Amino acid sequence: MTEPRPAGDRAQVVVTGLSAVSAYGRGASALAAGLRAGRPAFAPVTRFDVSARRVGVGALLPGSPVLLDELLSTVDEAAHQAGLSAPVRASTPLLLAVHGEPDGARGLPDRPGRTGAFTLSVAEKAGLSDGARTYTSACVAASTAVADAAATVAAGGAERVMVAAGYLVEPDQFALFDAGRALAADGAVRPFSAGRKGLLLGDGVAAVVVESARAAQARGATPLARLHGWGRAGDGYHVVQPRPDGAGLARAIDAALGRAGLTPEQIGYVNAHGSGSAQSDVAEAAALRRALGEHASAVPISSTKSLHGQALEASPLLELVATVLSLREGFLPVNAGYLAPDPDCPLHVLTATTAARPAYALSLNAAFGGANTALLVGAP
Repeated sequence: MTEPRPAGDRAQVVVTGLSAVSAYGRGASALAAGLRAGRPAFAPVTRFDVSARRVGVGALLPGSPVLLDELLSTVDEAAHQAGLSAPVRASTPLLLAVHGEPDGARGLPDRPGRTGAFTLSVAEKAGLSDGARTYTSACVAASTAVADAAATVAAGGAERVMVAAGYLVEPDQFALFDAGRALAADGAVRPFSAGRKGLLLGDGVAAVVVESARAAQARGATPLARLHGWGRAGDGYHVVQPRPDGAGLARAIDAALGRAGLTPEQIGYVNAHGSGSAQSDVAEAAALRRALGEHASAVPISSTKSLHGQALEASPLLELVATVLSLREGFLPVNAGYLAPDPDCPLHVLTATTAARPAYALSLNAAFGGANTALLVGAP
């Protein structure tokens, strides 16, 4: 940890390492290839019995992956790409977004049953510092962790932070979403589209190294992207239903733009929350109109959940990695499954993978309970 900087002397925040695991495979290159191909990764679920379920489709890795193993390999790849030596890793705290206290390797023998033991175990096995924190705040858990990491680095509270997240689809949550008729019965996620039926779950593990540009330069690291802004807002409208006018998400977008010092017209791409549910998509479209004005009808928008599925707490970090990869490789992912315009979602939805390299992009997320986040990234 370092001494906090005086107010007004904020460090530039960059991403120096990243990695991801999805149904497309292990590693950032597998995710980038899947996004570029625009092929949804959904297939019949074979990891557990879905014969009694209304829907039996998801975006899952083959076999029976173990979350701890996937997290450790993903964190290691991100640290390796960032060029973190063992001593540097040992001074880097971990912020981890997971769904509760996952089964398997609950952690350290001397701390059985302790809340956050899984996170402490990941930090210890990955060679990170013991200044670890767990995030379980539904579908904004990972983006909240990124915002906390960025704010800490910007204020000088740390030179770098490892942010990781993981969710592997398991029978309990699958059954809950299926029983609530939230899963798309037609086996496709169709954000902002007429005829959309809901979401589909997917595996997601991701890690990013969030670092001050000054610290990265000092050790000769090459930034992959810059975190220009971040915003969080709650609306408390309903336990599970989004606020119809999107006011909370709009405030989060406004905060991210304000922190970055950018205007709506400078945003060149939005990786939307885009769950594919009827109410959520309409509320998000309203939020974009409130925050971006007329530009909401012009800026290219897609939801990569239509390709890799909804990974619950881990989804925001998987989507942030997807956004950074897309900007670096010069393409915008398709909004898969799109059938026809929905008059309640008057947006410029991408119906094909598009060659483009915009300077700035937003990655948006919303969660049960009215929590909303916006992350604004761009070229380093």
